[in-house]
Amino acid sequence: MTVFNATMLRDASISFPMLGDWSVNPPYSFSFFGYEVYFYGVIIAIGFVLAALYCAKRAPEFGISSDDLYELVIWLIPTCIIGARLYYVLFKLDQFIANPKSIFAIRDGGLAIYGGIITGIIVGAIWCRVKKRRLSAVADLMCFGLLIGQSVGRWGNFINREAFGAVTDVFCKMGLTLEGFGTMYVHPTYLYESFWNLIGFIGLHIWSRKGGRKYDGQAFWLYVLWYGLGRAWIEGLRTDSLYIGSTDIRVSQLLAAVSALAALAVMIIKSRKPHESEDLFVNTQKGE
Repeated sequence: MTVFNATMLRDASISFPMLGDWSVNPPYSFSFFGYEVYFYGVIIAIGFVLAALYCAKRAPEFGISSDDLYELVIWLIPTCIIGARLYYVLFKLDQFIANPKSIFAIRDGGLAIYGGIITGIIVGAIWCRVKKRRLSAVADLMCFGLLIGQSVGRWGNFINREAFGAVTDVFCKMGLTLEGFGTMYVHPTYLYESFWNLIGFIGLHIWSRKGGRKYDGQAFWLYVLWYGLGRAWIEGLRTDSLYIGSTDIRVSQLLAAVSALAALAVMIIKSRKPHESEDLFVNTQKGE
């Protein structure tokens, strides 16, 4: 079996046999006025922008102005990146203690989405308290942005030839080819997650536009359930998971499963109570 390390993979060609006899070898960076720019960062930035534009467009439907939304995004971008990095570092602490300077080498990769989400919730809660906005309504809006950002951002993993799964011979397999070393076929788990999030976004968008949201927080809990189910499955296929100490327990898989169960429990409890449309935060703002 052919096994490549991360450095070797930077030069690997990518192919999908199910799509025919072809391959691509995209560069992972480019030079801009003498400064090396990584496509991974560019793709994540595109995801942020698309998410912000969509959320700003729909913000009034949740009782939030587009200006407020952009203000929140300005706070979220740096803090979520820091949170995503800290989460990653904490579960690879031995590695970073041995080389403390590498903690700040974000350009070399190492961001964990759950760290960003947790940080985002904390920052969002503080912002809502200061701005006197309902956190559950803001969370409903921001979950659409999360799905967009996650769906687009995963293609940064495609460029970096990372976040893939174990060697496989399934129909939807990705080939990584290095001249002189052969081809390794693996689960394209970044692709699975990207499409999972895209389907979730489309479904949540249609559902919410048709008036499916009956109470603040409902869209957010649906997002947590959907993403948690997908991530719990996909994480089990990956080969680069973060683990709890020396155990075989994958951090993100456990967190995904627990959060999905929690979301399901909340929605079941909420479904037993009547909800009036005038109780939505957006409707309470109309009378002011």
